[in-house]
Amino acid sequence: MNIALLGGLVSALSYRCGLHGRLGVTRHELALPVQLRLPQPLKIAFASDFHAGAPTHPGIFADLFASIAAEEPDLLLLGGDYVSGPAGNAAVLCPALAACRPPLGKFAVLGNHDLSTDDGEIARLFEAVDVQMLVNRAVALPAPFGNVSVCGMDDPWTGEPDGAATFAGAGAVRLLLMHAPDGLLMLDGERYDIGFAGHTHGGQIALRDGTPLVMPTGPLSRPYHYGRFPVRGNGELIVSRGVGCSGVPVRINADPELVICTVQ
Repeated sequence: MNIALLGGLVSALSYRCGLHGRLGVTRHELALPVQLRLPQPLKIAFASDFHAGAPTHPGIFADLFASIAAEEPDLLLLGGDYVSGPAGNAAVLCPALAACRPPLGKFAVLGNHDLSTDDGEIARLFEAVDVQMLVNRAVALPAPFGNVSVCGMDDPWTGEPDGAATFAGAGAVRLLLMHAPDGLLMLDGERYDIGFAGHTHGGQIALRDGTPLVMPTGPLSRPYHYGRFPVRGNGELIVSRGVGCSGVPVRINADPELVICTVQ
């Protein structure tokens, strides 16, 4: 892959020509049921699928973190696939992650590309810049959101997802963070209020109406390819197009994005 993409030269040209797409901010507003209503609005930033390495020019990461800084979220969630290739590629993300200091914290899960390399190294790099890696565990947020837990599930196919462990000890309001929509198949009857996933890239190459031409593996990748979806018996699921490129350094009708979700 690195040789075919000339060590990043192809992605640099693609980025400069606008073929990485233009990073934008996609906004969602959600209201919880009355019995779960929060004491004040909670502003969540969600970014996924960075694919640091030959297919993705790091300029798109600078665009992303500039947008995060401008938005000033309370909480940052990261949805996996931080690298394409060696785990050390994740280091390019770390200075910006260190500088990003949302008051309620930074949380991440691993994706299938991360688990195909040294995921332990990625976790160590992230933990050194105060990003908590969640593998089938829940963490409560600080006050005044102590009843809100971020519940991070391992990748559904390359990891070892455990629905019961993911939600063990979780508070009344549960934010589900997972890499792929297929994590819905691994909930084991557990409940969540708002879910966040990536993996699909919105197809990365799509028709003008957003219909994806190519999708990653997983039975739920196409029905949940991009956007906001009601899930029967559960909360809504927000699926992001992600940030970087996988395979080829091109996005067509599937621009990279930062998701901002405000919970009223």
